[in-house]
Amino acid sequence: MSEPSHKKHHHKLGLLLVVLVIIGVWGVVSRIEAASALKKNTNKEAVPHVIVLAAPHTPSNEEVVLPGTVQAWHEAPIYARTSGYLKNWNVDIGGHVKAGDVLADIETPEIDAQLHQAEADLATAKANNILAQSTTKRWQDLLKTHSVSQQEADEKSGAAAASAATMAASQANLDRLHQLEDFKTVIAPFDGIITARNTDKGALINAGSNGTGLELFHIADTSKLRIYVQVPENYAQSITPAVKADLLLPEYPGRTFEASYEHSADALDPVTRTLLVQFVYDNGNGDLMPGSYAETHLKLSSGNTAVHLPVSTLLFRGDGMQVATVVDNVAHLKTITIGRDYGKEVEVLTGISADEMVINNPPDSLADGQKVEATTQDAAPKKDDAPKKDDGQKSDDKDSKDGAKP
Repeated sequence: MSEPSHKKHHHKLGLLLVVLVIIGVWGVVSRIEAASALKKNTNKEAVPHVIVLAAPHTPSNEEVVLPGTVQAWHEAPIYARTSGYLKNWNVDIGGHVKAGDVLADIETPEIDAQLHQAEADLATAKANNILAQSTTKRWQDLLKTHSVSQQEADEKSGAAAASAATMAASQANLDRLHQLEDFKTVIAPFDGIITARNTDKGALINAGSNGTGLELFHIADTSKLRIYVQVPENYAQSITPAVKADLLLPEYPGRTFEASYEHSADALDPVTRTLLVQFVYDNGNGDLMPGSYAETHLKLSSGNTAVHLPVSTLLFRGDGMQVATVVDNVAHLKTITIGRDYGKEVEVLTGISADEMVINNPPDSLADGQKVEATTQDAAPKKDDAPKKDDGQKSDDKDSKDGAKP
């Protein structure tokens, strides 16, 4: 081989070596850049993206919805005070009566017979008493002349006293039977409506209300109604005579009835920790019926610093109920105390204050002090905000597909 060709061969080898070095350096540099970009993306993805919302202030006056029980102003069962057979009844269910109206009449043959016997016993007792009184008077006169002994006079005086007592007992028994006779007529104790009639003509009537007697009628005064509401303890101090109750009843959809404050128990139930409050509704038009269920709306002062949070912000951990707040993109777990449960949201009594930024739907793996990337709920992208393919791109894609067809 000639000298010039040998030099030419070495020159090519040198160029090839330089190219290989350049390719090797480029490959190393690209791998380093790719590793750096991967590490950066990994670190970025390791920071969770969370949506936060501000804990709202609890309004000073809030509407509390509680169940209420509607009862008649006066209500009483009517029992018979004498035994016998029901002769007739004058008022059926739904009948309006006045105090003193006759509801029913009872036949009492046994009481009638006892009354006649008591009258005869009283007549006998009176005759015996007259004789005893005159006898003791004569013996007292004879005692003055020493015609009889003191013992005999005292015996006659004792007999007269016993006779007077027997007459008084007979008179009392007769009065009792007269009262039972008066009870043959069953009357209404107050103005109201007959809500039940549990007897009929010819029925055997037993006197009393201790389980042996039969409730003949049930009467209710519905001119006014009492509404009883159990108010939770944290609102008990807000109950004042100025509080009004708006009543919503299933039978009147869309209509509201206003009741005024009447009384409260002034003591909490030790079992339910509630205050029994009585409201009154003027039912002169007869719109409402006793025994109804009423949804009672009360506008009360909350009297506390509680906040309301969605249930989606809660974390159930071994340390108790918690929420996660965010300060400078750092998550902080806080243990809270739950008050009332409203379904979609809960009342938080302690643990956080109003305006703190709380994470909504926090991840289960979230740890205290972990860095996060926070976005407010209003600024979070919605599904409708996702990028859409423009019409030009759709046309190009369609054309490319059409062009690909044979």
